[in-house]
Amino acid sequence: MPKDEKTAKAPKSEQTRALILETALRLFEERGYDRTTMRAIAQEAGVSVGNAYYYFSSKEHLVQGFYDRLAAEHEIAVRPVLAGDSDLGVRMRGVLLSWLDVAWPYHRFAAQFFKNAADPDSPLSPFSKDSAAAREAVVSVHERCLSGSSAKADPELAELLPQLMWLMHMGLVLFWVYDRSEGTERSRRLVERTAPIAARAIALSRFRVLRPLVRQIHDVLVEFMPGATPSGARPPRARDAGSS
Repeated sequence: MPKDEKTAKAPKSEQTRALILETALRLFEERGYDRTTMRAIAQEAGVSVGNAYYYFSSKEHLVQGFYDRLAAEHEIAVRPVLAGDSDLGVRMRGVLLSWLDVAWPYHRFAAQFFKNAADPDSPLSPFSKDSAAAREAVVSVHERCLSGSSAKADPELAELLPQLMWLMHMGLVLFWVYDRSEGTERSRRLVERTAPIAARAIALSRFRVLRPLVRQIHDVLVEFMPGATPSGARPPRARDAGSS
């Protein structure tokens, strides 16, 4: 169903919220993120400034609304992939290519957001608390990608692998933002090349000879991923350190 048709059938409050967000994205593209004010967005959308602030308390929350929309659209687009082939490499490839398809209309002004998202103190950072909902939605997609596959990963990494896959996804996003190839073809090629390698690495993680490396990866992820345990508080491992 086209976006305008979906919006027309939504409750009035949802229509207003969608209108404000669409207007903001258009102005971000035309004027740049920094030069676009909430007052200008409200004026262009034909709503009061107070109404605009009712739905989005700041420009940053408008961008968070964009993140949430992108995550929701990706979740829908990826359903056929998650219901299909059980090969992990094929599934990872499909998940990432689906994201590129969904994100393509926004590529022209993606860099407008990234220069702010790159600031570690910005609420637009993908690691920030404000971005938690969108981040968790993407991690959930990768979790289903892994759990529905035939791959047998090391149990010690099982709960952390979707977050590691999310980090790979974020690396693709960074590459895509700066990709100026026709149709962002280089980004698609990057997915084609890296998805089988990542899937193979996950499959190899279960072998005994690689267990010390797996445990080191586990400890690094536990300490440094978003929402991680503070440094110095070492969480228990899934298996005792002395087991083999």
